[in-house]
Amino acid sequence: MPAIRNPAAYEPQGRAPRPARKGGLPAWSVRHARFLARLYAVSCAAVNFSAPLLRRIGLERLEGAAALLERETKGRFFDCRMCGQCVLSATGMSCPMNCPKALRNGPCGGVRPDGGCEIYPEMTCVWVRAWEGAQRMQAEDAILQVQTPIDHRRKGASAWLALLRPIGGKP
Repeated sequence: MPAIRNPAAYEPQGRAPRPARKGGLPAWSVRHARFLARLYAVSCAAVNFSAPLLRRIGLERLEGAAALLERETKGRFFDCRMCGQCVLSATGMSCPMNCPKALRNGPCGGVRPDGGCEIYPEMTCVWVRAWEGAQRMQAEDAILQVQTPIDHRRKGASAWLALLRPIGGKP
């Protein structure tokens, strides 16, 4: 008889984690974190290069299309929860918002000896995967940086366009 799972009070966006899979794009993304970190750096440079044009068009006008593109690509590769404040480049290309407790600064005290999640034992702890991915990246110490708390007003917004907004700008 399968175990009955009670929904966790901390589930991001009310979604339970997907069933544990050995493969899939999120697992591939962690295994290839160094390549994706380089791709991210090139993408940031491209966004910054095109910033004058994007600002002329208007970031608010681009928000819907950018968020849709981001949701589709990052959703497939990283199981992104669209928090609007992406830290994939600091977490070994493992989205910390997939943690049932939405912890952004490391694992809770309940990580099981086999690396399983405290709440969903069949799921590998997001932070175990994040550490593995960070070890593959050239900037392994980025995972040690303290992340700011989530600004829930940004949920569903494009983190890519947020790179172009001034600090303290519109959420």
